[in-house]
Amino acid sequence: MPELPEVEALKDFLAEQLVDREIVRVLPVAVSVLKTYDPPVSAFEGSMVSAVRRHGKFLDVEGDGGLHFVTHLARAGWLQWRERLPDGPPRPGKGPLALRVALETGAGFDLTEAGTQKRLAVYVVRDPLEVPGVARLGPDPLAGDFDEARLAALLKDERRRLKGALRDQSLIAGVGNAYSDEILHAARMSPFKVAASLAPEEIGRLHEALRTTLTEAVERSRGLAAGRLKAEKKTGLRVHGRTGEPCPVCGDTIREVSFSDSSLQYCPTCQTGGRPLADRRMSRLLK
Repeated sequence: MPELPEVEALKDFLAEQLVDREIVRVLPVAVSVLKTYDPPVSAFEGSMVSAVRRHGKFLDVEGDGGLHFVTHLARAGWLQWRERLPDGPPRPGKGPLALRVALETGAGFDLTEAGTQKRLAVYVVRDPLEVPGVARLGPDPLAGDFDEARLAALLKDERRRLKGALRDQSLIAGVGNAYSDEILHAARMSPFKVAASLAPEEIGRLHEALRTTLTEAVERSRGLAAGRLKAEKKTGLRVHGRTGEPCPVCGDTIREVSFSDSSLQYCPTCQTGGRPLADRRMSRLLK
């Protein structure tokens, strides 16, 4: 799933390609992608793009007529930029193409989604806060006012484990499964540690890891074309998706805990005092 750094890079890339250009066609291929119908998605046609913004993991393309084209790529969605779109409308079928956006220049982008779980979402709204997922977002961890005190206030009554708390978009916007692993590894904290139990020194360590990990990932992704962002994300990860490999900090073997719909990776030496965590494969603790 694209997380804050990749969506931030997509935002920057789209801003370069779209701002001050006219959207001439919005062509849904999969009906499941459309989450709003009033105004219809066709109402965005003819809009001159005035800005591209990010809200957590949501992309927001703003038109000069006051409408917003908001999308969430979900777990298996992606945005593919094309300098020249194919002639003619796309044909519905079993392929991954969900929606196409065309510019007056002949360029544009496709929203695609692999697999059978169709969670890719597109909204055309007058205000981004009309999108339920945007309205419930917590603060952005890269915002200027996201300091240690803000993080401490968010976590002081939070009885969930750190892994689950960091992934909760209503608590902190933009962090998902991969970067929560990376942040906790950088902070040298167990993913099972209860969030409200952090001492002031640990809050400071977590805040530093949160900001540094995300900022460095954004910088690695900045300036890359949309098609290269997935590969960049994978190469920059230290523990996530690297079960069985040596920890780049201490050399211990990276371990995994699996759940019904996801998994986490961690280093026992760096994060849990050398003790492996129980692999509760059907646990619901971190949902």
